[in-house]
Amino acid sequence: MNGMKLQKQSTRKVGTKEYVKWVTTISPKLIQDLDWKEGDQLEPSTRGKKLIIQKKGEKK
Repeated sequence: MNGMKLQKQSTRKVGTKEYVKWVTTISPKLIQDLDWKEGDQLEPSTRGKKLIIQKKGEKK
């Protein structure tokens, strides 16, 4: 499995304040393995230092 890279994207700048969002790319193989589809609602949570992302409404 290939690693993932966390990227910071600037969304806008107002005066000296910069607004950013964080983005990562998930491989098509992982999306297929998870049976995720475009438009699925995803729900993030954390456990310790781990990020858990699952389809909204699925059991943890």
